[in-house]
Amino acid sequence: MKGNDIREKYLQFMNDNGHAIIPSAALVPENDPSTLFTGSGMQPLVPFLMGEKHPKGTRLTDSQKCFRAEDIEEVGDTSHTTFFEMLGNWSLGDYFKKDQITWISNFYLDVVGLDPEKFYVTAFIGDESAGVPKDEEAVALWQDILQARGVSSGVGEMGSAADASQRGMKEGERIFYYDAAENWWSRAGKPENMPVGEIGGGDSEMFYDFGTEHDPKYGEHCHPACDCGRFMEIGNNVFMEYIKTETGFDKLPAQNVDFGG
Repeated sequence: MKGNDIREKYLQFMNDNGHAIIPSAALVPENDPSTLFTGSGMQPLVPFLMGEKHPKGTRLTDSQKCFRAEDIEEVGDTSHTTFFEMLGNWSLGDYFKKDQITWISNFYLDVVGLDPEKFYVTAFIGDESAGVPKDEEAVALWQDILQARGVSSGVGEMGSAADASQRGMKEGERIFYYDAAENWWSRAGKPENMPVGEIGGGDSEMFYDFGTEHDPKYGEHCHPACDCGRFMEIGNNVFMEYIKTETGFDKLPAQNVDFGG
């Protein structure tokens, strides 16, 4: 399957599930002085994720042209590049975790046809200091999906990437909890760096296992968030369900989904 095939099948799949296909925004962003170039699929949609009404409705999908230079020193490894397209779908206060995880697993495992034995996922472990709980809902959804496909669905608690390298993966584990450095999204990064009024949430990432030998220069043991090249992140479901307040985090009245693949 070629890249053009994947793009076409993805947009058609999301359109069949009620998403309006929107065009790729300009590579040089409009009305966004925070960056020189559009670097992700969600960037042009920030006003709508913050509450503005989109003319195409509450379910959107596209393939956004992106340019990134902030990680230029890493370009050339197994996962970093500069100019690329990012597949995306969004729920603007419409559906949430159950629909998103069901649809995206169907796309990767059924439409694209990835081997579920090589498919791994992660979720947010929670942040006690911020008052944000562990994302047990996403993990339970993934367990049902994987068990239905006859593969293991054990859960491992990794914490930080450094902890994960020390711990390694145990037999039967396929779903892993990581901390905010790996599985939290906001424009400001980790919860403690977010200004009051900023939105964000835990995410659930999907990885493909190439089965290559682990390179110990990246840590003692391999795990999905390892940089050795065995695993590649192929998609990220961001569940925007929180807003930063003076006292911590509150649930957003309209919770959003932002997928990037």
